[in-house]
Formats: sequence, structure tokens, C-alpha cells
Amino acid sequence: MIKAVITRDTTGAINHFTLSGHADAGEYGQDIVCSAVSAVSIGAVNGIEALAGFTPDVEADEVNGGHLALAVDRGSLTGEQQHITQILLENLLLSLQSIEEQYGAYLTVSTANQH
Repeated sequence: MIKAVITRDTTGAINHFTLSGHADAGEYGQDIVCSAVSAVSIGAVNGIEALAGFTPDVEADEVNGGHLALAVDRGSLTGEQQHITQILLENLLLSLQSIEEQYGAYLTVSTANQH
């Protein structure tokens, strides 16, 4: 199962997400849940880089897969960069929740608040 954890800071802004595990919804190369989660999460990372114009801190297991994490240091961003980043991360959350609605046996999505 893929576990997605989206973390919000004290202002409610998303500043971190972690995806871990494998969906195991099909054979390697045929797993539509893995493909969907990968597409929306990598799309969010690439969108932040291209549209917000900065490179967030990203950790990924390039060899085995099953792990992707992104962290955003909002203190170093302009207001416009923060705005674009939040739109993309909120859209990621909505996309993951939509996938979870259809394929909840293979994906769980949770949100956490930093204190």
C-alpha cells in the first residue's frame, strides 16, 4: 500500500509531503494506482520547479521506488512563489484523495499539522 502524508504548517499551508510504499495493485508496469500516484506527485514537483521557479528539497528512491518526499522552505520564497506552490500542492492533495476514493485498498492519504 502507498501511504501519503501531507503536512501543513501553523498557517495551514502545505509545506511537506511524503509518499512511501508500493500499491501492488498489479504487475510491475501494469499497476495503474502506482502510475496515477507517480504521475500526479512527479507532476507537482515538476510544476513547482517550472512554474514557481525554484527547486524544492526532494528525496526519492530512484533505484527501488516506493519513496518520494518534498519539503518547502516558505521563508525563502516570494509571495508569488508561495502562492503558486500552494495551488500545486493543494491540487496534489485533491488528486491523491480522488485516487484514494477509487482505490482505497492500495492508497491511504492523511494530513498532519506541524506544531
